[in-house]
Amino acid sequence: MDSRKKALLAIIAAVAVVTVILLLWKPTVLIFGVQRAGLYAAVALPMALILGIVHIVNLAHGEMMILSAYITYAVARALGVDPFLVMIPTAAVMFIVGAILYRVTIKHAIEAPELNQLILTFGLAMVISQGINMVATSQPRKLSLDYVTASLTIGDISFGVYDFIFVALALVMLLGLTFFLKKTTMGKAALAVGVNPRGAAIVGINVHKTYMLVFAASAAMLGILGTFFLTKMSLFPTAGGAFTMKSFCLVAMAGIGNLPTILLAALALGVAEAFIGSFAGMGSWTHIVFFAMIIAVILGRSFRGKSL
Repeated sequence: MDSRKKALLAIIAAVAVVTVILLLWKPTVLIFGVQRAGLYAAVALPMALILGIVHIVNLAHGEMMILSAYITYAVARALGVDPFLVMIPTAAVMFIVGAILYRVTIKHAIEAPELNQLILTFGLAMVISQGINMVATSQPRKLSLDYVTASLTIGDISFGVYDFIFVALALVMLLGLTFFLKKTTMGKAALAVGVNPRGAAIVGINVHKTYMLVFAASAAMLGILGTFFLTKMSLFPTAGGAFTMKSFCLVAMAGIGNLPTILLAALALGVAEAFIGSFAGMGSWTHIVFFAMIIAVILGRSFRGKSL
């Protein structure tokens, strides 16, 4: 058994032990942690797809999700319909937006140094967030939907049912991406491009077209996530920054190209944040726990001589 499999089994065993302890000691922490983990994992998977195949860090990741949420909000309010009826059209619009962004900007930075790529995508993030601010203002917006507030009580524990939709969404996205990459011709071509772009080009794969489709598909997934974000949280132009940061750090914790492990990393992060937040006056410490975890993972990889 190689070291990666041993490490994965060790992580799974540790998660199982912690889960049992929390289930017996603080079940609410486990419930809220799993709900939060579903959200984090769902948002991180599109970034993992881009990093694993296009090999670029998209610092406009969260802002693209917020843009899609504003599109859904505007159309749903204008038509007077449930936002989920607008979700698929929004995803289609975001697919087109992603393709255009790739052709106009990302394509020209693929061969550029990583710092240039970071500056470019950071600039895109600023353009998107400030553009939203100019058009929609900075006033927070939120849709009130009855089914979002539905709760379930088991014994002395009461929790929101709707939040588990993020867990289901993360699982569906993971299964969908795995099927796409392993079983479809386009997915296999994308994997080949991600591993060896020059070799893929030699055998006739259009590398830039593949990059564009992957980037656009990631944007479409963010379009779907934007609708879920809108139904649960307050919407404002700069809300995406935190999701960009946490998505990148989850991918770093899991390892680039390792999609299933993102769920475990998200679970560890979500439960840790919920655990710290369960103590009175410790809510603001959740961000410190997050950064402590990512620093520990990166240091651990460095000591073992491994990169992300």
